[in-house]
Formats: sequence, structure tokens, C-alpha cells
Amino acid sequence: MTLLLVYAVTLLAAVLVSDRAHRTVLSTAVLFLAVGVGWGVTRGALGRDAVRALADLALVTVLFTDGLRLSLPGLRKAWRLPGRALLLGLPLTLAGTAIAGRALVGLGWAEALLVGAALAPTDPVFAAAIVGREEVPARLRQLLNVESGVNDGLALPFVVAFIAWAGRGGFSPSGMAGELALGVALGLAIPWAAVRLERTAAFGASRQYRRIGVLAVGLLVFALAVNVHGNEFLASFTAGMTLATVAPRAPVTFAEIGDAASEVLKLGALLVFGSMLSPAFLRGLSPGGWAFALVALFAVRPAAIAIALVGSGLTARERIVAAWFGPKGFASVVYGLLIASSDVPRADLLFHLVAVTTALSILLHSSTDVPVARWFERSPDAAEAR
Repeated sequence: MTLLLVYAVTLLAAVLVSDRAHRTVLSTAVLFLAVGVGWGVTRGALGRDAVRALADLALVTVLFTDGLRLSLPGLRKAWRLPGRALLLGLPLTLAGTAIAGRALVGLGWAEALLVGAALAPTDPVFAAAIVGREEVPARLRQLLNVESGVNDGLALPFVVAFIAWAGRGGFSPSGMAGELALGVALGLAIPWAAVRLERTAAFGASRQYRRIGVLAVGLLVFALAVNVHGNEFLASFTAGMTLATVAPRAPVTFAEIGDAASEVLKLGALLVFGSMLSPAFLRGLSPGGWAFALVALFAVRPAAIAIALVGSGLTARERIVAAWFGPKGFASVVYGLLIASSDVPRADLLFHLVAVTTALSILLHSSTDVPVARWFERSPDAAEAR
């Protein structure tokens, strides 16, 4: 209960400083991370199972909520720039991170590709710090928003495949494909069936219960996926997209409660993740590992997105910001914990690489959204783009 008290106090403090944080380099995300680090130093790190459970729940909520923002018709209209980041930038980031892991840490190819897959997706939570600012051109906000909302789901099959490849149990393509396909099938079928039932003469949801209905569909898909061994993350993301497509009012109905629930869970997961970042944990990473984290953040992502956006029509300033603002977050934390609990021989080293890179990303990207926004305020090109 002491941890719950600390979390509640931190949450209230975040609410009280949120307006100031929105206008300065202060960051509520960094506040939760710092409190978590303080807890770990004074009380000891929470167990990885506890962190994994909360992080899993937070990621499922985030993926479902993000999926609700991405109906297929809307995605087709907004695909031109995000498509470059996802279909070219994401693979380049994965490959570049893997090469850095191989060169700087001496990882094998399977291990290096696994770390690359875990760190390839950007986080919709911390990307929201920049996409919510009106100073930033709309096309750049759309690019970052769609990219961060979709790439968790795209990276997931690679994480699962590379864990199997790098592990001791052997790689079973059919087993992995079955798990992913089952998750997608549940994410498609359950929301579609629920909407069809609600529209029949025998059923009907009252206005008060419609938002609960969206939540019920998300919970049902998640629970079924866990129980029948489908991939719950891909199922949740697919369920959100399906609902947004077959019931266009669902995202509006669920937006307020969904965003609030996601934020509460994400901040809690960030606090417990911070408890793992003790001085001893950080000392466990070699100089090569620290160099890897810096290269992944300052070189790999910027280079990959710069290549992906060649000929995109964005201004130089927009391309620079898109290349820089690729924050890692809860998806990378969860994928790191998946690695830590796997049978991969050097799982602890790989988890260290993912955790430290993610923590550095949270500190850097959560604290640079205001300077970036102010940079656009002074840009005549950005004013025209808006």
C-alpha cells in the first residue's frame, strides 16, 4: 500500500504542475520516472513479474486506444507520410540498431536483431507531447501520431520471431504465425460481432452504456486472446481499429474515459519501471552498452527517418524534428521484459540495453518538446504549413 500512496501523491503532483510542464522543459513523465528511481534506491526494485504485469496492461490499453484512432478509411487518407516512416524508416531503424549492437556490444545476429526490434517502435505517449502542440505543422503532427500509433503492432511479430530464433527452444514459424493470426482474428471478429448484435432489433445500448460497451469489447478481446494463446497485444490493436472502422462513433464515445485510463496506467508503469533503474542496474551496463544507447538515439533513428523522408515535400526543419522525435517507451519496456523472461541465453544483457536506451529516451524526448515547439513558432515555413 505504501507504493500506492507514493503513486497517488505523485499523480496529484503531476496534475498540479501539468500546466506549467506543458509550457516549460519540465516533464510529468520524467517526474514519475524519477520517483520510481527514488523508490528503487531506498526500497529496492520491484520484481520483474510485477513490472511486467502492469506494463502489459498499460500497453494493451494504449494499443486498443490507439487503434480506435485509426479507422481504415482514415488511415488510407493519412498514409502518405506515415507510410514512409513505417515501411522504410522502421526496418531501417531495426537494422541500424542491430548493426550497432553487433559492433559495439558484440551481440550475435539473432540477439542484435531482437534488440533492434524491441527498440524500433516509437511511443505514442511521449510523441503526444509534440503532436498536441498547435505550433507544430499539422502534417508533421499527423506523421508522428500515426507512426507512433501503428509501429508497436508492426514491430511485435519481429520481437516474437527473434525471441524464438535467439532462444534455446528453437524457432517455430508455424507456432508464431498461429499466435499472431489468432490475435488478429479475435481483434477482427469480436468487435464486428458486438456491433452487429447491438444494431439488431433484439439488442441496443443506452447512451449511458455505450462507452462501457467499447470498454467491454476491449476487455473481452484481451481476455480471450490470453486464454486461447493468441497474441493479446496484436488482438487489442486490431480490435481498436476494427471498432473505429465499423462503428465510427466508438472513438468519440470512448475518448474521454479511454485517454484517462491509458494515462493513469502508463504513468504507473513508468513509476514501477523507474524502480528497476538502480545505480547497480546502471553499472551493470558496459561502456559499449552505453555507447550503443547513445548511437541508437542520436544516430540510428535520425538517419533512418532522414532517408525515409527524402523527397517527401517536408521542409528541412520538419525533417529534422521527425528524425529526432522518435521516443522509446512502454512498448520497448514490455518487449524488454518479454526478452528478460525468455530463454534467450544473454537475456539479462539484452534487457539492460533496452531498458537503459528507453530511460534515456524518456529523459531526452520528454524534455525537448517545448524547445521544438518554440523553434516552429519562429519559423515562417511552419506558419505556412499550418
